[in-house]
Amino acid sequence: MPSFKNDRIVIIDYGAGNLKNLKNAFDFLNVSTEITSDPNIVIQASKMLLPGVGAFGFAMENLKSKKLDEVIIKNVQNGIPLFGICLGMQLLFTESEEAGRHCGLNLVPGKVVRFEIALKVPHIGWNTLIKQHDSPLIRDLKDDSDAYFVHSYHCVPDDPKNMITETEYGIKFCSMVQRNHVFGAQFHPEKSQEVGLKILQNFVEL
Repeated sequence: MPSFKNDRIVIIDYGAGNLKNLKNAFDFLNVSTEITSDPNIVIQASKMLLPGVGAFGFAMENLKSKKLDEVIIKNVQNGIPLFGICLGMQLLFTESEEAGRHCGLNLVPGKVVRFEIALKVPHIGWNTLIKQHDSPLIRDLKDDSDAYFVHSYHCVPDDPKNMITETEYGIKFCSMVQRNHVFGAQFHPEKSQEVGLKILQNFVEL
């Protein structure tokens, strides 16, 4: 599937993860993307992806040091779609309790908390996405599709209507979120085979 004319889809590099697999997934879809840490390029994006793994506080420090937080927020205010993946989804929220209290981008009101469950943490492996609300990101996705997770913290949106899907791992938690044109997935679409590719394609087609 070719990328839409005039689309400039940027994968934001803030030093918090391997971005190659995500770009490879878009390459498989025949969609042109560019990886960048330059805010002057991000500001020109028609769509933004914010992936990441690791610690919330470190990630926010990196975003701020590169002034990427300001550009991301400005683009969202101007109607540019944003898709946060794994740690990137958590950064969309107001705050995280990981290793203290850290402020996020506050694009989705809510907080990020650690799993307090009897099961092994981190939550690693395939698990089911249970649809809660309609979203263009899960258009034509089969009910109870599976995706690949790796995380120790999970997001709690203030407004349950922002939850697209939930997943059960000891407790039910928010696995996908949407607030206007800001989207998030706690799992890794680039590692989730056909399900993940469909979600990425839906984001391109927004």
